[in-house]
Amino acid sequence: MTDFLGFAMFVAVNALLLFILAFKVSLLRLKLKISLGDGGNSTLNNAMRAHGNGLEQFPIFALLLLTLTLLGTSQLIIAIFGVSFTAARLFHAYGMLEISFPARRIGATATYILQLAAITAVVIQCVL
Repeated sequence: MTDFLGFAMFVAVNALLLFILAFKVSLLRLKLKISLGDGGNSTLNNAMRAHGNGLEQFPIFALLLLTLTLLGTSQLIIAIFGVSFTAARLFHAYGMLEISFPARRIGATATYILQLAAITAVVIQCVL
């Protein structure tokens, strides 16, 4: 069971981040009285894209982390990947919501680098 704690924590923390992003969209919809789409409101659009982008990036990385966990990768490596990915997604969400292009760029770049690193780690584990 302890072999999956790092992965479980990763899923819980990132699910909470996605929940917060979705809740922000709902609160904005109520405040702006926009039930469908973004109604041409850039703040709502940015919140929707921050949430949507998180939903686009999280599942594949979660599958990579689960695969590494099942392959017996050390919990330290799982933790480094998980914490780094979460930090990258926080930077990206902040950049989207607060219109900070540098934060958004850092978050997106780090996300892509971590995905490639995790893919490489899976392939290496499978080949060795």
